[in-house]
Amino acid sequence: MAIHTTPTQVFTDQRPGTSGLRKKVGVFMQPHYLENFVQALLDVLNASDASGQALHGQTLVLGGDGRFYNRTAVQIILKLAAANGVARVLLGQGGILSTPAVSAVIRRRQAFGGIVLSASHNPGGPDGDFGIKYNASNGGPANETLTEAVFARTMVLSELRSSNAPDIDIDRLCVQQLEQMQVEVIDPVADYLAVMRELFDFDLLRGMFKRGFTLRVDAMNAVGGPYAKAILEGELGAPKGSVVNAVPLEDFGGLHPDPNPVNAEDLIVHMSAPDAPDFGAAMDGDADRNMVLGRNFVVTPSDSLALMTAHATLIPGYKDGLLGVARSMPTSAAVDRVAKALGLPCFETPTGWKFFGNLLDAGRVTLCGEESYGTGSSHIREKDGLWAILFWLSLQGATGESVQDLVETHWRVYGRNYYTRHDYEGIAVDVANALMTDLRAALPSLPGRAFGQRAVSLTDDFAYTDPVDGSISKNQGVRLLFDDGARVIFRLSGTGTEGATLRLYLESYEDDPVRQDQPVQQKLAELAAVAEQVAGIRKRTGMDGPSVAT
Repeated sequence: MAIHTTPTQVFTDQRPGTSGLRKKVGVFMQPHYLENFVQALLDVLNASDASGQALHGQTLVLGGDGRFYNRTAVQIILKLAAANGVARVLLGQGGILSTPAVSAVIRRRQAFGGIVLSASHNPGGPDGDFGIKYNASNGGPANETLTEAVFARTMVLSELRSSNAPDIDIDRLCVQQLEQMQVEVIDPVADYLAVMRELFDFDLLRGMFKRGFTLRVDAMNAVGGPYAKAILEGELGAPKGSVVNAVPLEDFGGLHPDPNPVNAEDLIVHMSAPDAPDFGAAMDGDADRNMVLGRNFVVTPSDSLALMTAHATLIPGYKDGLLGVARSMPTSAAVDRVAKALGLPCFETPTGWKFFGNLLDAGRVTLCGEESYGTGSSHIREKDGLWAILFWLSLQGATGESVQDLVETHWRVYGRNYYTRHDYEGIAVDVANALMTDLRAALPSLPGRAFGQRAVSLTDDFAYTDPVDGSISKNQGVRLLFDDGARVIFRLSGTGTEGATLRLYLESYEDDPVRQDQPVQQKLAELAAVAEQVAGIRKRTGMDGPSVAT
C-alpha cells in the first residue's frame, strides 16, 4: 500500500447548490469527477487552520442513502481521506447512513465533520442522480463560505492524493486499517436510535401499538427503511409489515423517492381505503423528509410545523417549551400565527437547512421547517423524517385525537393557511433565468395594483441578513404580498440536475371555520391565475401546467 499522486484536470461545473453537489450518475462516473470534488473539499478542510493539516488526527463520518454508485463512491472517498491525513472514519455498514443519522453520529461522537452521499428526493439508478455534501462539526450542512471555497479550489486543482490500497470490507461491523487511517464500520441505526430515546416516550408509543393502533410507513425503497423497521417494528412493537418498501435499493425500485401525494400514490390509496390504518407516513431517499397522513387526510408540511409548535410541550424532549421557531420564506405563515400566540420568536430564512443551523447553534430556535416536506429540531442539524413521524405518533398518543381531528382543531383556533406549490420542471435554463429577470424588473410597478378583490401591498426579492453572523443572502425569491394576507412567490430550485425548476408558491388565509374545508387547488385557483397574468409562465415555458402540484 502507498499514497500516490495523480494529475487531474479541472471540471468547471462543481459549484455546490442548495444541498451540495448533485448531478446525473453518469457525470459523477467520469474519470476523476468525484475525486476532484472530494480532493478540493479535503484541501479546504486541511487549510482551515494555520497548520494546513486540520484533518490530521481527526474523525470523519461517511455514509449515504444507498443509491446507485454509493458503494463505489465510498471506496474512492476512503482512499482519498487516508491520503489526506484523516485519522479515523466512522462508516455506516454497507455504506449506509441516513442524512439525519450522519448528523446524529457527528454530534454524539464529536467528529470533525461528515460526508453525505445522497441526492435526497431525486430519482436513483444508473440513469438517475447522485450527490455529495459536507456536514460540519455541528452536524449541519456546510455554510456558503466553505462551499464557495471548495468550488474555488476545484477550479485550480491539478492533482489528486489517494491510496492504492485494496477496497475494504464495508459490510462487516469491524475496525479495519487503511494506510494510517482507521475505518470503523458502525451500526447505522444505533446512534440515531439513542437520540430518539432521549426525546420521545417510548413506553407511551409501545402502549399505543399494544392497544391496536395501526400505521403504514412507506420508506420508498430508500435508506429510511432500516431505521423505521428497527424503531417502529423492533423497539416499539408496531405490527410486522407496518413499514413497507423497507429495503434500500440502488434504483429505489423505480420509485421517485419524494414523499408527496403525487409520488407516494400507493400510500395515498391505502390511506383512503375503508380499512385504512390509523396513521400513514412516508420518507424520502435519505430519510430527511416526511409526509404525514390520517385516514383520507393529507397534512401539509406548513401545517405540520405549525401544529408541532402548538403542541411541542406534550413531547418529553420539549416539555420545558421552545426557544423559538423558524421557517423558510416559501413556507406558509401558519407557524407565524402560533408563534405570535405563544410569544415565541419566529424567523423567516431562505430555503436551505444551513440557514437554520446558525439559529439552532445560537439557541435562538428549537423547531424549524420548510415547505418541501422537511421538519426538524435542535436534536440534530438536519431535517428528520422519522423524528417527525415519531412526533406525530406521540401527539396522537398524548391527546387521543386522530390526525384529522388535530389539524381541524388547529384550524379552528389559528385559522387555515391554504397553501400549494406548483413545480415547473425541466425548463431551459435561459428561459427560467429570463423569466425571473423580467419579474424582478416588474416589481416596482405592482404595489397598489388590484387583482379581483385583493390588491398587491408589497413586492420584493427576498433578502436575508443572518441575525447570528450578519451574513447577507440576496435574490432568494420574488414575492407578491397582498392586502388580505395572500402571497404569491416565484423561485428557482437549487436541487435539480437537469434544466431548471421554477417553483410557484400560492397562499391564502381563511379564519372562518365554515370555509376551511374547500379543495386547496380550487381555493387557490384565483391566485394561480394572478401568477400566470404577472409572469406568463405557460407562454414562456410552453407548458400547459405544472409538472407537480402539491
